[in-house]
Amino acid sequence: MTPITRRNFIGTSLGAFAGAALQQGATAAQPSPKADGQPNILFIMTDQQRGDSLGCDGNTAIHTPNLDRIAAEGTHFKHAYSSTPSCTPARAALLTGMDPWNHGMLGYYKVGDKYPIEMPQALRDAGYYTLGIGKNHWHPQRHLHGFHNCILDESGRVQDPEFKSDYRAWFSSVAPHLDPDETGIGWNEYRASEYKLPEELHPTFWTAEVAKNFIQNYRQDNPFFLKVSFARPHSPYDPPQRWMDFYKDADIPKRALGDWCDRYAKRSDKSYNIWHGDLGEEQARHSRQGYYGSVSFIDEQIGSILETLEARGLTENTLIIFCSDHGDMLGDHHMWRKTYAYEASARVPMLVRWPKSMGITAQRGQALDAPVEIRDILPTCLDAAGARDAKNADKITGMSMLDLIRGKAKARPFIDLEHDVCYSKKNHWSSVTDGKTKYVFHAMDGEEQLFDLTQDPHETKDLAGHTQHTKTLQQWRSNLVSYLEPRGGDWVTNNRPALRPDSILRSPNFPGLAET
Repeated sequence: MTPITRRNFIGTSLGAFAGAALQQGATAAQPSPKADGQPNILFIMTDQQRGDSLGCDGNTAIHTPNLDRIAAEGTHFKHAYSSTPSCTPARAALLTGMDPWNHGMLGYYKVGDKYPIEMPQALRDAGYYTLGIGKNHWHPQRHLHGFHNCILDESGRVQDPEFKSDYRAWFSSVAPHLDPDETGIGWNEYRASEYKLPEELHPTFWTAEVAKNFIQNYRQDNPFFLKVSFARPHSPYDPPQRWMDFYKDADIPKRALGDWCDRYAKRSDKSYNIWHGDLGEEQARHSRQGYYGSVSFIDEQIGSILETLEARGLTENTLIIFCSDHGDMLGDHHMWRKTYAYEASARVPMLVRWPKSMGITAQRGQALDAPVEIRDILPTCLDAAGARDAKNADKITGMSMLDLIRGKAKARPFIDLEHDVCYSKKNHWSSVTDGKTKYVFHAMDGEEQLFDLTQDPHETKDLAGHTQHTKTLQQWRSNLVSYLEPRGGDWVTNNRPALRPDSILRSPNFPGLAET
């Protein structure tokens, strides 16, 4: 067996992937006028990363020096959310800059075929060369939505006989004798294990190497928009052995258990991909060990990407944005996976580092309280590109985070959260929060929850039934009503959120729905 080393890994077809993508993009690109001062845009995202899994967020156990550096040289948004915290609706918000009602996905469904405005196309129209690397989670997988090209790792979606991701194709070319799923853990399992193959074969490593190859070889005159989308720390929690060992004796935060979560203690089923169940502190810690190791492995690879950017002299002409699509409960409140209103599921990391070339004089290293959401990334990119007036930009409901950084915009009073039925009719809810207080309405039975996130950031005490908090409950219920009321009687009745015992998966704004 030929040993797989970092040297022959990089020297095989990996470089060809990035080079071919650039060549195809250059051929396909249409001439566009380049606005003076347009920065490159490097957008890095992870899949299923909790907002508290960063050192800059106050987590002293996790090792994320490169992400912390982005925060120290830019801005950390402390209260960033994924309004519909599961993979595809979050990615619809990213693609369109819209809230759930306007992009149409109120729960887990396929991303629409065509929207009035789409991030890759809007930036391409603004003069950018656009490349996506890693996980898009679109349907069909090869849909570009305006990207000049995409080099894909679509994680578990290898069962589709019509599709093979670029990562899988590359893996087959360099290690035809090995199984990329050798670790043996499924895509939504709570189990964790070290990666069973050389770490140079791991999709996290591959994603970063493709990005580095692109940055090293990019020579076009127009600026680039590069999306680098890692498929981890989404399960399987499978970091290299050295990162599993790194957290073996670390003081990883224990699972949070609320005074309201006993209802979720019973295991939802006997599989490894349950959505709720008390598996004990030991299992929760082991899952977190693998999860933390996955985050640190990604952080290490991001550091390598940043070094490549610096080596090309591009750091101070590149806007860097980092976020994730949603979080991961990891046993908090006896819950697993995502789709919940709670902080571990709905709050995400959001970092923005602006280059000197943009002339922004805001303080670096600040942590802002303003609630932001994934929909804010597209208007932020258009702001940086000088393309606020892009075609159909009036459809965007997000806001530029650069305006918040500059101090030229007022923070929204709250952000909306929701998720249609998932796993069970019991998991169906709407919520509002400003990052300091959170109100949750459970649509099946009308149960309400209220949390003081300032005093109780892990949501262990439900204040909804306490008379001393009645006024606060009423105010936040009113906030939710004000957001839902334009949707009509299925959503608000008698000035209260209406019961929704059945699924309402898509709004009338979902592409093509009105015509069907």
